[in-house]
Amino acid sequence: MFFCILFNYTILRDTKDVLVVTAKGSSAEIIPFLKTWVNLPMAIGFMLLYTKLSNVLSKEALFYTVIFPFIAFFGAFAFVLYPLRDVIHPTALADRLLAKLGPSFLGPVAILRIWSFCLFYVMAELWGSVITTVEEAKEFYPLFGLGANVALIFSGRTVKYFSNLRKNLGPGVDGWEISLKGMMSIVVLLGLVISAIYWGVNKFVLNDPSLPRTVRRKKDKPKLGMGESLKFLISSRYVRDLATLVVAYGISINLVEVTWKSKLKAQFPSPNEYSSFMGDFSTATAKFGMTPLLAAVYVGAMQNIFSKSAKYSLFDPCKEMAYIPLDEDMKVKGKAAIDVVCNPLGKSGGALIQQFMILTFGSLANSTPYLGGILLVIVLSWLSAARSLDKQFSSLAKQELKKERMLKEKVENAVLGAKEELKKKENGSLHESLAISENLSNGLLPAKQELADESENSSETPSRKAK
Repeated sequence: MFFCILFNYTILRDTKDVLVVTAKGSSAEIIPFLKTWVNLPMAIGFMLLYTKLSNVLSKEALFYTVIFPFIAFFGAFAFVLYPLRDVIHPTALADRLLAKLGPSFLGPVAILRIWSFCLFYVMAELWGSVITTVEEAKEFYPLFGLGANVALIFSGRTVKYFSNLRKNLGPGVDGWEISLKGMMSIVVLLGLVISAIYWGVNKFVLNDPSLPRTVRRKKDKPKLGMGESLKFLISSRYVRDLATLVVAYGISINLVEVTWKSKLKAQFPSPNEYSSFMGDFSTATAKFGMTPLLAAVYVGAMQNIFSKSAKYSLFDPCKEMAYIPLDEDMKVKGKAAIDVVCNPLGKSGGALIQQFMILTFGSLANSTPYLGGILLVIVLSWLSAARSLDKQFSSLAKQELKKERMLKEKVENAVLGAKEELKKKENGSLHESLAISENLSNGLLPAKQELADESENSSETPSRKAK
């Protein structure tokens, strides 16, 4: 199931960028506005709806209720909405708005111009967030990691294959539409496979009485509001430094990715070429080109590959390790505060900065030098927080190690003391048993002697009578 989910997500992730970036009248400048004003509200609305449904439906019914609309939408988009794009998109209205507002508002106006593509973008973003549960992810994380890597390789090659179909088509044929139909057909098919596997697991595995059962106890987690989370972050230097790392990463990766995607469109303007490159990007292959623009595209691609690889292999594990020296209350509240404040701030912070720069300087290209300066400040703050966190972590880790050693010594001393007490008791009970047995034996000897004398007397009496 997880392989199919990630296979679909990789195809959807690459396709959503192709649609909104390469569409006529749009560019990479649409992404910051799209993330803030469309993706975020719809994600919040979806989670509110999901919460209400979870209180009414069973777990199995909730899964089908969530996944089937996704499957239906992706199929309908490829075979209905995309072929009718010229009919349903308000191109004339968008042109009039752009003429009145100016080129600085290309991104916001493009959301209206290609609204069905933006809807696809949001649904693709939501796909990877709503299918698997957190408990399953924790329990099977190593297996999921293996499935994720394999799925990325196969899905990247799939995107590459369908994107190159245009080379074998005749003139006048929309190659991207055919590629889109092929990829969405696979997404729909694997979505049905996921549903079938889930049904089979619930029908034949979870209801099998011979299988061992585990009872999961839900931990009570503190629900911190935005104000409480901010107060907690300000009060603790350790958690504040950790929050800085999370926010800095989120803003940095957003600033770099959008700028890179704008150059990517300049190099690969057609959807098929763009999609083909994203297929290579998903499998982490690339070939060095010769023009400066192509070189910039591949350098940006390598930077994104290395940054995401470092995030999954270094940043995320180190972030979780940083919670280890904290006491239980600080650990739980710190995670809650970072989830409430820092994760959304990191994701939307970069988008808000880019929106301000685009509206101020007219385009993403004009604002790139200023974005570079902002990125430098953020990275320096990131490094400063990392150094500060390292010192605090080392100090707390030493204290924790010292406490563990003291506790271990106490336990060992207690065990030794208990053993000595047990030996003393055993020795004392042994002496008592020996004394008791000796006393008994001393008390029984006279009795035995009397019995022996009586038996002798009784044996002599009949012989005298006989005489």
